[in-house]
Amino acid sequence: MSEGLVTVSYIAATILFILSLGGLSNPETARRGNFYGILGMAIAILATVTGPKVTSYVPIIVAMTIGGGVGIYAAKKVKMTEMPELVALMHSLVGLAAVLVGYANYIDPTAVFSGVEKTIHEVEIYVGVLIGAVTFSGSVIAFGKLSGKINGKPMLLPARHILNLGLLVAAIILGKWFLTFEDHGGLLPLLLMTGIALTFGVHMVMAIGGADMPVVVSMLNSYSGWAASATGFMLSNDLLIVTGALVGSSGAILSYIMCKAMNRRFLAVIAGGFGTGGGSAAAGMAPEGEVQPISAEETAEFLRNARNVIIVPGYGMAVAQAQHTVFEITKLLREKGVNVRFAIHPVAGRMPGHMNVLLAEARVPYDIVLEMDEINEDFPETDVAMVIGANDIVNPAAQEDPNSPIAGMPVLEVWKAKTSIVMKRSMASGYAGVDNPLFYKENNKMLFGDAKKMLDEVLKYLQG
Repeated sequence: MSEGLVTVSYIAATILFILSLGGLSNPETARRGNFYGILGMAIAILATVTGPKVTSYVPIIVAMTIGGGVGIYAAKKVKMTEMPELVALMHSLVGLAAVLVGYANYIDPTAVFSGVEKTIHEVEIYVGVLIGAVTFSGSVIAFGKLSGKINGKPMLLPARHILNLGLLVAAIILGKWFLTFEDHGGLLPLLLMTGIALTFGVHMVMAIGGADMPVVVSMLNSYSGWAASATGFMLSNDLLIVTGALVGSSGAILSYIMCKAMNRRFLAVIAGGFGTGGGSAAAGMAPEGEVQPISAEETAEFLRNARNVIIVPGYGMAVAQAQHTVFEITKLLREKGVNVRFAIHPVAGRMPGHMNVLLAEARVPYDIVLEMDEINEDFPETDVAMVIGANDIVNPAAQEDPNSPIAGMPVLEVWKAKTSIVMKRSMASGYAGVDNPLFYKENNKMLFGDAKKMLDEVLKYLQG
């Protein structure tokens, strides 16, 4: 394939990637957007492999076979509940690729630059390795936290902000030293900077608490995009530059939207400390009142007699894989004339859009799945608000307790419904480690047990 045809193919792939992002912004067009992304990537790979710059096909075929095999295995074996961990792991691979490409570019004996051109090329390498190393180590830690292999509590070192500033200054000084070398002799400062960047990535994510992990996932998505874009500059690949910029900017915008939804500042999230896991009274007012347990049969009776029902899904629904039973209950209630809708908080689950994906998988109609801003004012006219495995996103302490760690965070106001029913395995606090006064309110009932098992029982009573 000629260079001109490769360029045309890259333009076509870029257009498809933009259409893909546009499609993925809406559940109704997400499938089409996903197809555009697949098609664009197929065109990009084919154009690159058959382009004039590729002279050996064996290593590429071997690499694609291994990578494709791992991808197919992951697609078949990874559960929806494990998708956030998989996304974090994929981000780490993008960062690692940027680091390896940077080193390969620097030691490439065929790359001969001089003057300003040499300086620009080496800056591209240095920045690409820096962003890639931060993305790699940060994503590995995020994977560990999301999978439970690393404690979700933030690790707050003394003078951690000074430490971060010191690491940044050291990276800049090493960068200046790196640019003084001739003939690929700057491996030492490059290696030292890589170590610093890896340390910074670890420290940055370790200092972030559980409640902010959805923001961390989107933030790392942005980092991986900028790492890919930096790699594109190193390789003089226009498509990689544009695609990386698309991913980086969209990830940054998503992170901003999620921080706004949580009433959090992006820099405050990066600084860490939220979601200490310490929980409850020490951080705010101790919940008062008595818990009112309820049975599956009583829950079914509440739903049967309701005219308006709002269901709030959370991570507990994902863990129990209860979304299909939720759809059956929804279908049955709607057939009986009950107005059933879903309320989705922007940070429900462990990654952006987690609940939307689960509900779409269960074939819940898109038009009854509403965002927090669209449905929050409807809770006072709701007969039953049913919370399935959610905690922090329905915590009234965010509005009622100024001393709470989540004070000011916008939440779904389920306690304003005539009756709220919360499904949980136990009285344990949520991922943010903050107790929930909702459980003790007079109009709240607690349905304890595995979400799938209890919902199956509710469905049975509704059908009876």
